[in-house]
Parts: sequence; structure tokens; C-alpha cells
Amino acid sequence: MAKSRLTILGSEEWCIFQGLGIPAIKARVDSGAKTSSLQAANVKAFKKGLKDWVSFEVNPIQENRSIVIKCESEVLDRRSVKSSSGITEERFVIKTEVNIGSEDFEIELTLANRDTMEFKMLLGREALSNRYIVDTSQKFTQYNFTEDDLNTKYQPYVKEKTGLKIGLLASNPELYSNKRIIEAGKARGHEMLFLNVEQVYMKLDATDPEIRYRGGNIISEFDAIIPRIKPAVTFYGCALIRQFDSMGVYCLNSAEAIGSSRDKLLASQLFAKNDIKIPITGFAKSPLDTKDLIKMVNGAPLIIKLLESTQGKGVVLAETNKAAESVINAFKSVQTNILVQEFIKEANGQDIRCFVVNGKVVAAMQRQAQKGEFRANIHQGGIASKIKITSQERKLAIKASKILNLPVAGVDIIRSNKGPLLLEVNSSPGLEGIENATGLDIANIMIEAVERKLKYKGV
Repeated sequence: MAKSRLTILGSEEWCIFQGLGIPAIKARVDSGAKTSSLQAANVKAFKKGLKDWVSFEVNPIQENRSIVIKCESEVLDRRSVKSSSGITEERFVIKTEVNIGSEDFEIELTLANRDTMEFKMLLGREALSNRYIVDTSQKFTQYNFTEDDLNTKYQPYVKEKTGLKIGLLASNPELYSNKRIIEAGKARGHEMLFLNVEQVYMKLDATDPEIRYRGGNIISEFDAIIPRIKPAVTFYGCALIRQFDSMGVYCLNSAEAIGSSRDKLLASQLFAKNDIKIPITGFAKSPLDTKDLIKMVNGAPLIIKLLESTQGKGVVLAETNKAAESVINAFKSVQTNILVQEFIKEANGQDIRCFVVNGKVVAAMQRQAQKGEFRANIHQGGIASKIKITSQERKLAIKASKILNLPVAGVDIIRSNKGPLLLEVNSSPGLEGIENATGLDIANIMIEAVERKLKYKGV
């Protein structure tokens, strides 16, 4: 039955969910939306007796991901809901009691990922019906909590800081290497947060610079950032690393070092300048010089590689001079920069990956290419095994990482009749192959390197 007089709500209001343990959450009041929704992460269904229940986590405060409230509720329903972007997805629906001002009543909530939304909660018209009328010119007509009020309410949920706060700046949280680094950091008592490179953005300001994440969350007070930037986002990723660095956050591998390692021509020039032996390498722009370019690297067979290639992708073996000339000119015709490199036949499809951390080779593996392949690459089905490297190879790996100023690097070396030759240096080396081949906990070694740099002694 309708109330004789409806309560006025503003466009934004504070809600309290005592049953869920949420002391205050700001909601956008939207009579245009039928159902109400609540931000929920790590949503997991489970059984309690014969009934369906769901557990989830809520970050109730806008622009603050450090406060997490773990909730459980019986499942009322599962519904297909179309998001504001037009994508239909199935969501859990729960029913719980909400308090708004002097009113306590039951409300249906869909559990949704609202990380990219401005508000952690949306109050829809089903909850408003026969209770409220909305005046969009007003805000907080029932409660108007101050920042001090919120600090008091959420003090029990603030965790005492015992370890470092470390961000992993990468693209795929499910990647083996990224999962291992997160696990290793947590095992050592640190707060580990995954930051998707493409969902981080920044404010450039001389007095109040900021870095924000998905929907306006300000991310601050990081002790360190571990960057693992994929090649496709090198420019943007390096810009973010520079921003973190300018705000006093230690970055394991600097933007400048990552940029130098990704520029294969620059890296090759630095190696040659510093007396590091590399396969003979050529670079030219004009197709008129192609024949001499091929001759310069001792002719075919030879390697042609894109400047931005990684993990063996964009690398071609040309077995004859004619084939080499055709491939080189084809690349040049589409304005693609390439390097031409001599082919080390005696390597027999093998190379060595040295994992360098803070000037020490902490692990090494040998990679054997599949039959018919010329380059040892575990990403393309190569076989990895533990290997004992020579002192000369160890010195080469350490020197190469130092030249690029990389605290963490994967250094690829090939054995030739002229001695060990440097192939390339990877600033975001993978962990799966080398951990499986050597049995070493490389992720833990990386976390230890951050601790040493920050002089962290634990608790």
C-alpha cells in the first residue's frame, strides 16, 4: 500500500547493509533502472545445506581498493542482465535488508562488476516504488557522512601494514609468470595488486600528480612496481612507469631500460659499442642496398627479424640469397624496419637463456628448437633443460643486462665457433620455462630483489 507521503531522495544517497557487514556505501539513485545492483568481486557459488549461496567481496568506498568486505548471502535468483555497454550476462540476485535514513526494508540486488563505474551501488526503481520520490537537484537527503565518519566506520576493516605494497603492472593476470609473482609476494607477507596496464591512467600536475585505476580509483602508497609490459603497449606502459617513478615509487626495471631493450637496433648498437660479441648484423632502408646488405652478413642462410619482434615471433630464416632479397624488399615496401643477421649454423637450433637479477645469473636453461625450426623457442614448442654455463657466458649475460641497466633480464646467448654470442635481452622474461627446467623459485628471487632495494627486513 502506498504511503500517504513519499520521502525525498537525492541523486546520491548513503545505504547501510548490516546483514552484509557494510556500514556505508554510496549509491547512485536511478529511477530509470529497474533493479538495484551492488559492486561484487570474486563471486563464487556454493551450497549451504540444500540451498544455493554466494560469496563475494565488496570494495565499498569509492577510489579506495584497500578496504575489502567479504560477504555471503543466499541466492534468490540468477538473471540475464544487459549492461550499459549492451552486453548481456548472467548475474546472481540476492535479497537483503537495507537502511536508508529512517527506513529499513528488504531489497533485491544483482551482484555486478562495477569497477569501471563511478558508483559502487545503483539504487533502482523497484526499491524506490511506494517509498521515495527522487529530486535530482539534491544529494544526501538522509545521511551525509563526512570523511571522518567513514574513517571511523571502516577503521575495523583497515589492515595493519606488515609488508610492502607491490603492484604488478601487466596485461594478463592469468599468465603463469604473473600468477607466480603475485603468489611469491603474498607468501613473503606483502600486499600484491595486479594492475592492468590499459586500465591505469594518470594526471600530470606539478603539485598534485596522480595515478588512477578503472573508474577513478586513486592508487597510491605503492612501495614498488614490477613491470611486465607486453610489446604492444610498450609506449604507454613506459609512460606509466615514468609516472610511478616521478611519484617516488621504486620500479623494478625502468622505462628507459625497457625502451632500450625493445629497440633492437639501439640495443645492438650499445652492445657493439661496449665490445659485446653479437652475430654480424645489418640495417638499411633503401632496397638498392639489399644485395650488399646480404653480402655484409656473410650471405644466406641468414636471419631477418622485425625490430619489435619478441619470443621468436617476426623472425624469418632465409635459406638462399634470392629468398633473402625477396623477403627484405617485401618488408621494406611496407615501411617495416628489420634487422638482417648472420645465421649461426653450428648452434644447431640451440640457445641459452640466462635469467639475471641484480647483476647475478640466478638460473640458466638451454632451449632446443623443434626439428625443422632454426630458433630455440619454448613459446613455439621448443624443449628446455637445465644447463651449466661457462664463466664467459655468465660474464656476457651480466654485462649485457648492465649495459641496458636492467635489474631483471632474460639474456639469450648462442654458442658459436667464435665463442658465445649475444642474441638479445628481454626486459619481461617469462618464468614458466626456466622455473620448470631448473626447479628454482625465480618469482621469489624477484621479490627478494625488491626487498633488498627497499631495505625491507620483514617483521
